[in-house]
Amino acid sequence: MLALGTWGFGGPVALAGYMYRDLVERRRWITEADYKEGLALAQLMPGPLAAQLAIYLGYVHYRFLGASLVGAAFVLPSFCMVVALGAAYVAYGGIGWMQSVFYGVGAAVIGIIAMSAYKLTSKSIGKDRLLWPIFLVSAAVTVVTKSEEIWLFLGAGVLVWFWRAPPAWLARKDRLHGTAAPLLGMFALGTVDWTKLQQIGLYFAYAGSFVFGSGLAIVPFLYGGVVKEYGWLTDQQFVDAVAVAMITPGPVVITTGFIGYLVTGFWGAVAAAAATFLPCYLFTVLPAPYFKKYGKRPDVVAFVDGVTAAAIGSIAGAVAVIGQRSITDWITAALALATAAVLWRFKKIPEPAIVAAAALMGWLVHPAAPA
Repeated sequence: MLALGTWGFGGPVALAGYMYRDLVERRRWITEADYKEGLALAQLMPGPLAAQLAIYLGYVHYRFLGASLVGAAFVLPSFCMVVALGAAYVAYGGIGWMQSVFYGVGAAVIGIIAMSAYKLTSKSIGKDRLLWPIFLVSAAVTVVTKSEEIWLFLGAGVLVWFWRAPPAWLARKDRLHGTAAPLLGMFALGTVDWTKLQQIGLYFAYAGSFVFGSGLAIVPFLYGGVVKEYGWLTDQQFVDAVAVAMITPGPVVITTGFIGYLVTGFWGAVAAAAATFLPCYLFTVLPAPYFKKYGKRPDVVAFVDGVTAAAIGSIAGAVAVIGQRSITDWITAALALATAAVLWRFKKIPEPAIVAAAALMGWLVHPAAPA
C-alpha cells in the first residue's frame, strides 16, 4: 500500500483496479470474496472509495492493526507530495506548468481507468444475466447524473438478495416476484443534497463523513464551501488544487490537504487531511467485523453481488464522466487510446512510466500558462 500510494496514478477507479490485480490476481493475498465485500462496503459507506477499500483489505488478515497501518501507508505519500506542492505554490505564486502536465496526464489516466474498469467488469460480472442489467443501469445513471447514487447500490443489493436468497417470508414464488419488481423503483431515487448541511461544525470532517462515492465526488462539494461559502480560495486556486490531486498518486481526495495548506499552512494541511480520512476509517473498520462474520451467508453474498455490480457499473460510467473533462481535442483523445492500447498489448509496463511519458508530452505540446 505504501508503494501504491506512491506510484498509483489514475484516481479511485484505477486504484481499485490495481488492488484487484496485485492483491487478488498476482499475489493472492486477498480472496475474490473479500475484495468484493470490501468494494461493496466502500460504496455503501460515505467517504473516498479507494482509501476505504484499502483499509478494508488491511483489515482482512490483521484486523484493526492492519487497517490502521494500511490506511496510513496508503495516504501518507500523496499527503507529503501535496504539502510540498502547496509550499511551492505559496512561494512562487502559483504553478503554471501544472495545467500543461495535467493536459497529458489527464488523457493518459482515462486510458488507464478504462482498462481497469474493463478488467473489473469481466472478472466480477462475467456472463451473469442478472448482474448485467444492474451494471448497465448503474453506468447509465452515473453518466447522466455525473454522480454516484447510494440508493442505486442499496437497491441493487436488495434486488439480488431477494431474487437469489429470499428470506423465508418471500420463499413463495408468487410473493417473491411481486416484491422484487417494485424494488426497481429504488433506482430512481436521488441522493441527499449534502451541500445544504455545510454549516455543521468541522468542515472537512463533515465532507469526509457525508460525501458518498469516489474521491471525485467530493470536488463539487468542496467547491461550494471552500470557494463560494467561506471564500478560502479563489476559483483559480481551487482548480489548481484539483489538478494537484489528479497529477499526484494516491487518493484524489488528498486535495483537501493542499487546500488546508493554502488556507493555514502545514497544520492546516494536517487538520484537513486527518479530518477527511478519519471518518472513512471509522466507517470501514466499525462495520467490518459484521461483514466478515456474516459475509458467507447466501443472503449476504447475494446482497454483495448486487452492490458490486452496481458499483462496477458506476465505475464504468465514471470513465465517461471523467473523459468528458479530460478529452478536449484530438491530441488528448489519441493519448487516451494509445494508453489503453499499450496496456492491452504490454501488460507488464508500469503505469507510472506511462504517466511520466504523458506528462512530458503534455508539457511539450501544451505550453505552460503564466503563474
